[in-house]
Amino acid sequence: MSDATIPSPVWVVDTSVVVAGVLTADPESPPVRILDSMLNGRLRFLLCVDLLAEYRTVLLRPRIQARHNLSMDDVDVLLKALATDAVVVDIAGRNETAPDSGDDFLWQLLAARPGAGLITGDSALLAGAPPGTRVVSPRTWLDELSAS
Repeated sequence: MSDATIPSPVWVVDTSVVVAGVLTADPESPPVRILDSMLNGRLRFLLCVDLLAEYRTVLLRPRIQARHNLSMDDVDVLLKALATDAVVVDIAGRNETAPDSGDDFLWQLLAARPGAGLITGDSALLAGAPPGTRVVSPRTWLDELSAS
């Protein structure tokens, strides 16, 4: 894999992509490649407290934890590694709303950094990118990375 980064300056990575990256056994799958790129600094990405907390909550759901077999400590080590390389953004006081209110903080992160993009598998989010942003699937992100 190339060390090139995809053209957008910074990305928000949806929880579903991070969780799929942890669960997927295929090292060439888009979610695994994205998670690896987050961990090794090839992907610049935004985090806020809400998104990091959602990563943790979902990774520790009993059904998901049973699939990845990581302990709570292992999940915390992974999240600490992610937070270390992230661009941390304070979204307090932002009011942007996403198609699903449970994802408002994703839209708030995007609004906090003009030109930022979102990587997600959520069809509702893929269908309605906020003005001035890009919302792409993990496959699209990987295809664009490979082309660059």
